[in-house]
Amino acid sequence: MNTTAAILERLKPHVNRQRLVDTARRLIEVPSPTGAAGAVSDRLAEILAADGFEVQRLAAGHPTAPAVSIRLESGQAGPTLQFNGHLDTVHLPFVPPAVEDNRITGSGASDMKSGIAAAVEAVRVLRETGALPAGSVLLTAHDLHEAPWGDSHQLDNLIRDGHRGDAVLLPEPLRDVLPIAGRGSATWKVVIRRPGPPVHEVMRPRDEPSVIAAAAELIARLGRLEDELRTTTHPVCGSASVFIGQVHAGEIFNQYPQQAWLEGTRRWLPGTNPGAVAGDFRARLDRLAAETATAVELRWMMIRDSFALDPAHPFVAAFQRCHRAISGSVLPSGPKPFVDDGNSFFALGGVPAITHGPRAGGQHTVSEWVDIEDLVRIAWLYAATAVEFCSEQPRTRRMPDAGPEKVGPEKI
Repeated sequence: MNTTAAILERLKPHVNRQRLVDTARRLIEVPSPTGAAGAVSDRLAEILAADGFEVQRLAAGHPTAPAVSIRLESGQAGPTLQFNGHLDTVHLPFVPPAVEDNRITGSGASDMKSGIAAAVEAVRVLRETGALPAGSVLLTAHDLHEAPWGDSHQLDNLIRDGHRGDAVLLPEPLRDVLPIAGRGSATWKVVIRRPGPPVHEVMRPRDEPSVIAAAAELIARLGRLEDELRTTTHPVCGSASVFIGQVHAGEIFNQYPQQAWLEGTRRWLPGTNPGAVAGDFRARLDRLAAETATAVELRWMMIRDSFALDPAHPFVAAFQRCHRAISGSVLPSGPKPFVDDGNSFFALGGVPAITHGPRAGGQHTVSEWVDIEDLVRIAWLYAATAVEFCSEQPRTRRMPDAGPEKVGPEKI
């Protein structure tokens, strides 16, 4: 029996399916829209404290919902593997948890309270088995992940303050590819106004600009920008993009509206300066305002910068060995289709981050679900990866108060 197989054999009996499901259910049953995850953070802290872990609560600039953190030490010098997740959910009607057959449903079931529960179970398994040979495992959970209600500043502060590992696993529901590159992203809202009041359409001044016409012109210009962006492609991520998801104007059918607004996203490729992207967008709006005689306001929210992962990093090798032993194959490399906390770990701390979570669906809808058996697999895989990674990285981990390590491109 090889080393990886022996590790897996040792860990698997300790993954407690019912305990994992109960943890997920107890997290899901506490509503936690972004910005208001204090109660569910308290619930997770209570669960971990009841399990005998020493829990830290870290405000990190968001005192209404301090982040939750525990650390499992091996007692030997070595690196720290971090399990990280967000406890907040998108702002949709709350759906309570339900367990039926092999699925858990409810708000946050797939995105990503069940994934956090699997990470918690992995730490329990490591403690029960004493299998961690060196270093430590750090588990963190936080608020302010989901945009546009959150801007990630709580996690960003944790990373900048040095409360991070040497590598991180994130149980977002992406399971069939190893994401090695991803685009950066911002959300935008454009409000177009004219000077006069709203009036009946037959009373409108003929020389007054039309905010609907200006909005239509902006839609056309952004369509042409999308065509331009598609001409340049990244070998993994494809092309940059601009997307319009909402267009609104007017109050009733025959009122000449005073304002119109549009909202969407702008995504850019690795190696692109996010400031330049924002500046270009503003310049386009300035030209539109001048040419349509309207006032144009931009609300730009930076979500995450772009992401990259070196497939040759020892952390990736440790993860892939465990994945192959459990699932029968290594994961193919590919793009990260969304932005997540891994982008922040990479951009702010130079930390290699792997996004890998359970089979799940319904993210950002009221119909979230997660496969329980695959949650068990995630707990097993995370625990095994911690043992593998810490076995082969005999170096002293960074202490939380040491501040972010400066990591150059040659190290990532």
